[in-house]
Amino acid sequence: MKEMPHQPIDIVPFDPHHATAAQWAAYHAYRRIRAEEDIPGEPILGDADFEHQLRRRRPTDESRRVIALHGDRVVGNLLLEFRRAGTPDYESFAPFVFAGGGVMQAYRRQGIATALLGALLAFMQEHGKTTATLGAPAPEANAFLQAMGATEKHRAVENRLPLDGLDWDALDRWQADATSASGARLRWEIHAGRVPLDRLESLMAPFTVLIGDMPLGALDLPAIRYELPAHRSWYEEMDRSGGEHLVVMLLDGDEVAAVCNAHWEKRFPDRVFQALTAVARPWRGKGLAKGVKAAMLKLVRERHPEVRMIVTHNAEVNAPMLSINHRLGFAVYRQTVSYQIDRESLRTRLGEPRGVRLPPAPSR
Repeated sequence: MKEMPHQPIDIVPFDPHHATAAQWAAYHAYRRIRAEEDIPGEPILGDADFEHQLRRRRPTDESRRVIALHGDRVVGNLLLEFRRAGTPDYESFAPFVFAGGGVMQAYRRQGIATALLGALLAFMQEHGKTTATLGAPAPEANAFLQAMGATEKHRAVENRLPLDGLDWDALDRWQADATSASGARLRWEIHAGRVPLDRLESLMAPFTVLIGDMPLGALDLPAIRYELPAHRSWYEEMDRSGGEHLVVMLLDGDEVAAVCNAHWEKRFPDRVFQALTAVARPWRGKGLAKGVKAAMLKLVRERHPEVRMIVTHNAEVNAPMLSINHRLGFAVYRQTVSYQIDRESLRTRLGEPRGVRLPPAPSR
């Protein structure tokens, strides 16, 4: 039977820098329940690592959290992420906020998600944000956001590849074909563990150009950037928790013709998370994407024989990459739909937010 609240639901800030042990325990209990509801059987961060992630200062962006409380029990949450003021190109990012969260199944259809959106609206009004981007990984969330007037802008899938049964001989051919097609003009550059920071800095601009061609549907967003401070901070986190950055490139002289990058984490040793795979425009249609993907898979097997799957995300409209992934054996694990709503539309739906306490800027 569905549990019904017998006292009001409170929408309050959650401050990771000042939360008590009891407040953390309630948050951890909630996130474990929600993880099992959304992605049953999947590993999640341990409590200490999760608390560290919420407390650490990120160089280019920051976040706030709001929770829905039924008594002392956390039953819903709202995550707000946005560009840190004073960072490069801040003005382009300033109008935007990314929002996520959810409500425990037993507490749904009782107005809690709508109340959390009231906190989103209050934040947008206070900080001058005009556009909110929200992701919906479940059918119920899609229906709710559509009912609130949000517009679907983009669809993506999380694809997973089990490494058992891969045709490694075929991957050898894919890798060899990628260079033979260029008449020996291309050369390999491979990094496992870390890319030296001076080399990483030189790659920020070409990687930004390559990711700029990534299809994002109708999303209204500033251009995606690769930035050295964010990567440096990420490397520091990997030094703390244990992890490797894996990068495979094909170079035409000093130019990046194709790249595939991924990372492995000691905390989740059975999987590798693949990020950007891209080919420069002059080199498309020559098998380079297959070549760098094949080289990456071989690198993973060499470095981490304990890995059992590769996890990646693809836009549903990215037919060429989806075709390659299908040939490799990737299968859809789940779908996420991205919505956007402007501040005025949200206010029309909700009215003026009342009684909402917003989280302050973190203090240390």
